[in-house]
Amino acid sequence: MSKRRAWPAVVVTSALALICAITAGIAASAAGAELTRGPTQAELERAAKREVADRWRSWPAGRIFPATLAYYAEQGGEERARRVGISTTTDCAGAVDRKAETALRRAGCRAVLRATYLDALQGVVVTVGVVALPDELRAVRAKKVFSASGKPVPGIRPMAFAGTVADRFTAAGRQAGSVRQAGPYLVLTTAGQVDGRPARAVGEQRPAVFSFAADLGEHVLTELSTPRMPECGAKGWQC
Repeated sequence: MSKRRAWPAVVVTSALALICAITAGIAASAAGAELTRGPTQAELERAAKREVADRWRSWPAGRIFPATLAYYAEQGGEERARRVGISTTTDCAGAVDRKAETALRRAGCRAVLRATYLDALQGVVVTVGVVALPDELRAVRAKKVFSASGKPVPGIRPMAFAGTVADRFTAAGRQAGSVRQAGPYLVLTTAGQVDGRPARAVGEQRPAVFSFAADLGEHVLTELSTPRMPECGAKGWQC
């Protein structure tokens, strides 16, 4: 009968120690590689998406609502609308009509930013509103409550500024509206005449006079919702 050889304890211990050392080395190498590798494309895209969703509070108000916005006039040619003022409040409540307010609350509205502009001929005032929502899906759902026919109600409530040409712009003076959506944002506009006359007092309606308001909203939305891929090492980015 053959006898099985018993390995000396010191040999077994040394072998185990060697295996453990190799395993630890592999784990440390993997951990080091994970810590030092650059971000993947998927991670960059997620970071860009998060940055867009946070712009409503990370960007200066003057960047969201520039001092002037370009638009095409009814008679042709490019004109520029001048900013009258920016609201200092961002509450969702009170910034839109009551029916829309309920829908925004259910959608998890984060903020409503508003600014008022004056057209080049100084006859039309426009309030542009940015509604920040948690994600694109909820923004799409919330959009449905707003008028898509060009009517101002339900929509954004006008922002008047005392002592300016926009001081008469009240809810009664709204004559046209628009709604646009991209990413987690809705951009709404409402327009009326500088003298504050309600639509019923104007007589013959001229929707084209207010159509440029949607152009202002589109410009604000495009700037706010267009992703920018992270640039590792560039100012403002940390990868």
